[in-house]
Amino acid sequence: MRYIMFMIPAVYGSDADPMPSAEEVEAMMDYNAALAEAGILESLNGLHPPTSGMRLEFGPDGPQETTSPSVGAVGGYWVLNVESHEAAVEWARRCPAMSGDVLELRRIQEIEDFDEDVQEVLEKFDL
Repeated sequence: MRYIMFMIPAVYGSDADPMPSAEEVEAMMDYNAALAEAGILESLNGLHPPTSGMRLEFGPDGPQETTSPSVGAVGGYWVLNVESHEAAVEWARRCPAMSGDVLELRRIQEIEDFDEDVQEVLEKFDL
């Protein structure tokens, strides 16, 4: 089963520099290497701070461009393929996150999770 882990850095809600130090990057890369060595890492990426992004909010007048809020913004993600929910949680607990950071772990929907009629619709698309 596949899971996505979102890193929500506490630094995005503060005046601190959002870019990690060399020591923080090394600790995270050691963690990423362990995920890869375990054969469960499908992909990962860090994201630029939310100040460099934008949002589209959809309302009755269509999409409106807004700035991205900093507090609670995602700073990066991992996609893991593990044997169980418990295994995903155990790997999440090993992440070298900083004090105040939040790691959100969510299972990725697979075609088998849907009712048969929805699966038939999904199977029409080769995406």
